[in-house]
Amino acid sequence: MHSEITASNVHDLAPADLVAPDRVAGRVYTDPEIFELEMTRVFERTWVWVAHDSELPGPGTFKSTHVGRQPVIVTRDRHGEVRTMLNRCRHRGASVCERKTGRANGFTCPYHAWSYGLDGSLRGLPYPDGYNGVVDRSDMGLKRLRTESYGGMVFATFADDAEPLAEFLGDARTWIDRFMKQGGGYPVKVLGTHRFRFSGNWKIQLENTTDGYHFPIVHRSWMASVDAETANMMSFMTDPAATTHDLGNGHSVMQMVPEHSDLDADEGTEKLPDRFGGLISQLESVGVDQVEIRRLVRAMHGTGFNLNLFPNVSMSISFFRVLRPISVGETEVEHIAIGPDGPAEITGPVNRERLRVHEHFQGPFGFGTPDDAEGWDRVQRGTAGAPEMPIMVNRGLGREKPSPEGWPTSHVTDETGMRAAYAKWKQVMGDD
Repeated sequence: MHSEITASNVHDLAPADLVAPDRVAGRVYTDPEIFELEMTRVFERTWVWVAHDSELPGPGTFKSTHVGRQPVIVTRDRHGEVRTMLNRCRHRGASVCERKTGRANGFTCPYHAWSYGLDGSLRGLPYPDGYNGVVDRSDMGLKRLRTESYGGMVFATFADDAEPLAEFLGDARTWIDRFMKQGGGYPVKVLGTHRFRFSGNWKIQLENTTDGYHFPIVHRSWMASVDAETANMMSFMTDPAATTHDLGNGHSVMQMVPEHSDLDADEGTEKLPDRFGGLISQLESVGVDQVEIRRLVRAMHGTGFNLNLFPNVSMSISFFRVLRPISVGETEVEHIAIGPDGPAEITGPVNRERLRVHEHFQGPFGFGTPDDAEGWDRVQRGTAGAPEMPIMVNRGLGREKPSPEGWPTSHVTDETGMRAAYAKWKQVMGDD
């Protein structure tokens, strides 16, 4: 690739030719034509995460979001089935829902009052005599997307011929199962969300989730702000057991704290962090037994790994991170805090503490988010120069080996996860 891409030909190459096993051309961040192609080939032909089950707690609940740049509504209909529909009236194209979340009996267009059921079917339209012999209501419901879920994670796709979700997720399902164990024996639910935008391409953020190399450099201020036990837990740079796996289909997982990869694997010898002493006392005061307390407190920092699911969601230690491309040089990121869903006297104190931990790093006034966003902005600004110069993703390529499961694996500081994502990107972008 480095011998073929030059300043004179970089703009003539097909997008798939801009990716090699060890590098990608900077043009993939900056070319508006590539971005437009991505919106069709990546975000409309693959499974895109749209919701968590807990955001749709009962019939009539909904969430409005996006698949790529296309606005959609995710609903739970009267029969409990989760649906995803294009947020666009079939009459004149107006959006039929502007609320982020809520509960409704259906959706009505504000322009001409065409109304739709929770399943997207057209229920009514004003002055119907004008449509006699013109409109077949059965053909004029909201456009539906294929919707499937795994482990409480809801995905949708515009592609009717896409493989089943379970097949697309493949070996990532093992890690989704492990991630959901941080409920401490209870189901996991969404506690709250916040959004921000950065001035950079969406793939810059996609790379970041399994980029262990940047952590002690970019997040040194956070490391200095936490207690010694937390800082020691996150000092994984020289730990040979800390690894990154390519799980296939663009998915990858970065194990920063391997001993917390499976929270069920607890020999009972690990000391619980002193910082949660107050929480432990509070749980003891309401009669929670020591086994349950240990499960809940061990999960306070999450699962010890970042799971990246191509193309738009990561299950990152203890929260969901969702990316939404806005333009070639702008991306919206949503951070979703999660916690156990159980009796209020038990999970209430636990979730308040989880929110404080979340705010300290991922929150809008935390340490991690501003530092990451500054780095992403700088990558975009720098890449605007010399588009023929490559973005290197070759760290650890020489020591990458298959794991016992057959996953390409290297150290947690290596760029195996990025290579996984770009291999899938190359495949999808080259599929005509």
